[in-house]
Amino acid sequence: MTSKPAVQPVPATNSGPAARQLVVGREIILTGEIASCEGLVVEGTVRANIECQDLLIEASGLFAGSALVRNAEIFGRLEGELVVTERLNVRASGKVLATVRYHEIEIDRGGEISGDLQAQAATEQATGVVSIPA
Repeated sequence: MTSKPAVQPVPATNSGPAARQLVVGREIILTGEIASCEGLVVEGTVRANIECQDLLIEASGLFAGSALVRNAEIFGRLEGELVVTERLNVRASGKVLATVRYHEIEIDRGGEISGDLQAQAATEQATGVVSIPA
């Protein structure tokens, strides 16, 4: 049985919030810093620092770096540092090797998470208050 991702990719249009959705496709490697996006969908490899609303790492995806997000859903692999101010879902195929701060967490049977984990208040981060533009 396959569960439907809580973080859904939004079809891209020329205006509105969907225009701020970034999809990194399979076999694509993106390196750098990503800001001012509503959502990031990783099907390939992203080595970056990001700040966005939603992060979705597909089963084929790898994210390595630092991420500050409102919601994250991990079907693939995440390495580095992750701060989730609302909900983190690690699905059965997901693997997280990171320093993780989260408000709520759900780990499906088979999902793996290791590193430094700490529950936080929804707007709290280890170094202060997290503010993500709406």
